Amino acid sequence: MKNYKTKICIILGTRPEIIKMAPIVRECQKKGLDYFILHTGQHYSQKMDEIFFKDLNLPGSKYNLKTGGQPYRKQVGIMVKNITAVLLKEKPDAVVVQGDTISVLAGALAANKLGIKLVHHEAGLRSHDTSMLEEVIRVIVDHISDLLMVPTEDALKNLQQEGKDLGKVFVTGNTIVDAVLQNAKIADKKTKILKKLKLKNRDYFLTTFHRAENVDKKERLEKILKGLELVFCKFNIPIIFPIHPRTKNKISEFKLALPKGVFETEPAGFLEFLQLEKNAKLILTDSGGIQEEAFILGVPCVTLRDNTERSETIKLKMNMLAGTNPKKILEATEKMIGRKIAKGDKKNPFGDGKAAEKIIRIILEEQKYE
Repeated sequence: MKNYKTKICIILGTRPEIIKMAPIVRECQKKGLDYFILHTGQHYSQKMDEIFFKDLNLPGSKYNLKTGGQPYRKQVGIMVKNITAVLLKEKPDAVVVQGDTISVLAGALAANKLGIKLVHHEAGLRSHDTSMLEEVIRVIVDHISDLLMVPTEDALKNLQQEGKDLGKVFVTGNTIVDAVLQNAKIADKKTKILKKLKLKNRDYFLTTFHRAENVDKKERLEKILKGLELVFCKFNIPIIFPIHPRTKNKISEFKLALPKGVFETEPAGFLEFLQLEKNAKLILTDSGGIQEEAFILGVPCVTLRDNTERSETIKLKMNMLAGTNPKKILEATEKMIGRKIAKGDKKNPFGDGKAAEKIIRIILEEQKYE
C-alpha cells in the first residue's frame, strides 16, 4: 500500500450525499488515505441519516454539526461558521463536496475562504432554471471549485459553454453507478421489503417527492396527489410512497390527504429502497438521484418537475418530464409504462462503476499528493 500524505475532508449532509460519497469513502480506505467525514446534519432524522451509514457499512462521521431544521439563511450561516472551525482545526489538503445541497454550498464557501483545494463531484449539471435553489448552488460551487468531477458528457458541455477552465474539469462518471452496482445484489439478499409490504415484482408503482418547489406550494402538492389518484384509477395497482418527513409535514399543514391507492410507508434505508426501485413497474419522482438510479436499474421513470438536470435520461427515453399537471402525470405514465432497457447497458451515460477510483486518483495526481 502506498503512503499517501494527503488529508481529505469529505463533507455531506443528506441521504443522496451519503449514498454517492460512500464509494469515495471506500476508495480512501482502500488506498489508506488520511480522511475524515464531516456531516452537517442537514438530514437529521435517523430514518433519513443513520440508517444509510449502517446499510452502506460506512464509518461514522468524525464531526456532526447537527444543523438540521433551521431556516435556509440561518442554516447556511451556521454551517459555514462551524465547517470553517473544523477545517482550521484539521487542516485538510482537499475538501470534497457532492451535488447541490445547502451542505455543499456551505462546505464550498468555507473551503474557498480558507484557500483549501475544493473538489466538486457531480459538477456541470444544469436544469437552466435559476428559480431553483439547487441550480444556483451548482453554478456557485462550480465557479469556485479547483477540481470539477463531471459525471457525463452533457455536463462537460455545460461547463464548456460557461467558459470554465477545462484544465481542471474531468469526466469521471457518477458514483451513483458505483453505489448501485455494489449494493443491488446485497439488497436482494439482506432485505425483505417486498415480502413485508406484500408486493409482487412489477406489480406496483413507486413514488417520492420532497423538493421545496413542489411540496412547499399547496397548489403544486395538491396537483401531484391528484395525478397519483388518476394513475391509480387507470392502472389499479398500488403506489408505494416512502414519505419524506418534509412532505408529510406539508400534507398535514395544508390539510390534504393521500388519495386512494397511495400507500404511505416510513422512509426506507438505501438497501430497502434499492429493492423497491429495482422491482417497481415504474417510478414517479422529483428526485434527481432517483432519476439516475431508475435508469441504472432499467426502470422507466416519470419526473414530477418542469425540468431536469439529468437530461441524458430524457434523451435515452427512460424518463419523461410531467411537471405537476395531473393529466400530464397520467399521460407520461401511460407512455413510459412499457419501456425497459437491460441493466448495465453499455450506453449508460453515468459511467462504468469506477467513478470513485477515478476521482481519488485525479485528486492525488493533480495535486501531487503521493
